[in-house]
Amino acid sequence: MTIIGREKEIALLQSILIKERSQFVAIYGRRRIGKTFLIRNVYAKHLLFECSGLRNGSLEQQLENFHLSLCKQSKTMFPKPSTWLQCFHLLENYLDGLQSARKKVIFLDEIPWFETHKGGFLAAFTNFWNAYCTRRNDIILVVCCSATSWIIDMIVNNRGGLHNRLNHHIRLDPFTLKECQLFLSNRKISFTPKDLALLYMCMGGIPFYLEEINQGESVAQIMNKLFLSPKALFRNEFNNLYHALFKHADKYIEVIKLLASKNRGLTRQEIVKYASFETGGGLTKILKELEACGFIDISSPIDKERSEAIHRLVDEYSFFYLKFLNGKGKYKTANELLNSQSFKVWTGYAFENLCLRHKSEIAAVLGFSGISYATYSFVHKTKQGDNQKGTQIDLIFDRSDNVLNIIECKFYEGSYVMKKADADSVIQKRLAYVQKTASKKTIFTTLITIYPTERNAHYLSAITNELNIDSFLKYHKM
Repeated sequence: MTIIGREKEIALLQSILIKERSQFVAIYGRRRIGKTFLIRNVYAKHLLFECSGLRNGSLEQQLENFHLSLCKQSKTMFPKPSTWLQCFHLLENYLDGLQSARKKVIFLDEIPWFETHKGGFLAAFTNFWNAYCTRRNDIILVVCCSATSWIIDMIVNNRGGLHNRLNHHIRLDPFTLKECQLFLSNRKISFTPKDLALLYMCMGGIPFYLEEINQGESVAQIMNKLFLSPKALFRNEFNNLYHALFKHADKYIEVIKLLASKNRGLTRQEIVKYASFETGGGLTKILKELEACGFIDISSPIDKERSEAIHRLVDEYSFFYLKFLNGKGKYKTANELLNSQSFKVWTGYAFENLCLRHKSEIAAVLGFSGISYATYSFVHKTKQGDNQKGTQIDLIFDRSDNVLNIIECKFYEGSYVMKKADADSVIQKRLAYVQKTASKKTIFTTLITIYPTERNAHYLSAITNELNIDSFLKYHKM
């Protein structure tokens, strides 16, 4: 089966095949992202043993599952094990009996589910890698899971027997807009740039979601089928998603819901203020893990005041679900929703999130990806009695060639026509930035829209250059 996108990940996984020593690889990412599909397809000719943990399975069930998988794939009836040490000893016996010199891939999927209370899985697994795999040069041990917090704590940042043992770790991200287009095109499905952007803003670049789109379906039909009908496939996806990823998911969901209610995002202090965390206890870990999973974007302020960093929900499905689906029956059909004023207002913020998700594509299309740059946010809050309006800029590219690109995003059904008030707002943001930072860099204001913009006098007074969604779709990263 054709793998769409994932060029960097495929290249890394393939390069591991020619390493002279055994390799230990962890791959993680949100539910439905295609982790298992990637491993099975890249390592199809080398995959000798695969087993997936059982969610909420007892120790006895996990051991039996591992044993049955090993017997089936090895075509050998091994004695039934009663401990994890015995399980891995049987796996070692299987590997020892193989004569092939080619790389041998051992794939443990949903690895946190193997670990039960006092079950001893992690200790036995650690021993398997340290005492057996590292003595050979032909083993590729791959672990995978959706529970990002577990794999980061127990594997990536392990301070015990697996400390610094991991050779590679891969976070699998959602498809970009271009990759979504390629994925759908591979199935003979095409949309206009506007409709593709609209679908992306509601469901994101999740391969499993995209697979449910069929030829000949409109955006309205897709949304009815997947989200709004009484038996919609993803109507209850939200809770399943977070509970599959995080232990004590309720705290993570609380933060996500809070950020969804604040379109422009919140600082850490504001999250503590509005959420139920006592003096922010545990919040740092939650925010780091949500960022690691790609659910939120943390934009550092350009003036380096970390306390003012903006935390913004960028997971498209979560943002859409919490705004329009979470226990809300106001809109019975997609046509009602798509034509509502609340949806039209929401698309403005959702389009900004789309642009935040595509920072590297913006840099490439504007022609400065070969120049080092950093991305920041900018917030200027007014004090009581101040006549000036507060200012927030969600995305600034601070380039090493003495240039700043301030990004303005506008989602319109047709060509965007800039009005005087819009131009004045753009100019005011630029002036507020210069006044607060005393920047000496050349400042370009870049407008991102769906379709090309009418270049009237207001546009010319405020905008330096522009790009539109077509630019993202024509660009192909190498």
